[in-house]
Amino acid sequence: MADQDQNSQENKDPSFSLQRTYVKDLSLEMPNAPQIFLEQDGPTVEVSINVGGQRLAETVFECSVTATVTTRVADKVLYLVEATQAGIFEAANIPEEQLDPLLGIVCPTMLYPYLRATVADAINRTTLPALHLTEVNFQNLYEQRLAQAAEEQKKQESGIVLPPGVTRQ
Repeated sequence: MADQDQNSQENKDPSFSLQRTYVKDLSLEMPNAPQIFLEQDGPTVEVSINVGGQRLAETVFECSVTATVTTRVADKVLYLVEATQAGIFEAANIPEEQLDPLLGIVCPTMLYPYLRATVADAINRTTLPALHLTEVNFQNLYEQRLAQAAEEQKKQESGIVLPPGVTRQ
């Protein structure tokens, strides 16, 4: 009877683990090569980071982090790298209110080092100087997304009732 109670308790304990990590998408473009190599100006770099995810099964989730790196010289693209690093996570018996932050903060934080290495490797293959992505505060990004969603919700609840078929601009 004690073993049955212990097994029952173990099945209700929260558990979280990374099952697998993989490169889901990777592209490298150098549309202006080789002419751009003759430019003397220094490059400018733009980086954007996005987080996504989906439920695969009751306790299995995919989380992904995408980085887009655009490097320009004199308004011409030197290279464009887009990489998506994904992972499969198992999260069982996690309270619903903790699941979203887990998937929006913890999972991307675990995947980001893999993404950084993938992007650095792709850029290294261009034979151009190395570029290493800086650290990202995924909690801050998560909180920004929540604030943005709340602002959108507030705009939609402005008190004006629209007739059927009419949408807000």
